Amino acid sequence: MEPEPQAIRAGDRDRDAVVQRLQEAFAEGRLDDEEFDRRSRAALTARLSSDLAVLTRDLPESTSQAPIAPRAAADRKPGRLAIAYKSSVRRAGRWQVPEQFRTVVYKGSGHIDLRAAELTAPVTTLFAVAYKSRIDVLVPLGVPVELDGFGVSKGWSAEEDLESRLPADAPVVHVRGIGYKGTIEVSTKPQGPGSLGQGSPDGRQLPG
Repeated sequence: MEPEPQAIRAGDRDRDAVVQRLQEAFAEGRLDDEEFDRRSRAALTARLSSDLAVLTRDLPESTSQAPIAPRAAADRKPGRLAIAYKSSVRRAGRWQVPEQFRTVVYKGSGHIDLRAAELTAPVTTLFAVAYKSRIDVLVPLGVPVELDGFGVSKGWSAEEDLESRLPADAPVVHVRGIGYKGTIEVSTKPQGPGSLGQGSPDGRQLPG
């Protein structure tokens, strides 16, 4: 009987490559929210290469090198502003996030999902204003997040300590928000039905 191959320790690059493939699969609709969240957490905490391999073995090879849009569309600069007046704003899937992105929602709702997005700068700043509205901001696991403002709450995960082990040059997301009779909720996964942001059990209200 042939001896089992020796287990190889996983490195940061190995983990990053798997998380990127999971982001692509999520953007392609191959993974739902729960599966994407579970596999991403497993990838970021994997110790062996064999632990990483099982997370993508049922997914096709990466398609990141294949053109998915005409060149003219690919060369367009990402939009920097989204406004909703008694309606909704939604950004999700595989989209380019500019260095500074602003969204204003008046008596409506906002959904800004960065989990499968391409961050185009080392520090991405999201300015959000929610007037009698709710804006949900979903951020990738393992990305340091800084919050400023009032009416902003942070519904985090048990893996928040991953941030302390990231390299100094890891990308950072900075959320600066104003919630006037509204709320801006920042989390790593969608909140369940009935969550109210500021009152969620794992939320933390920032001082005004």
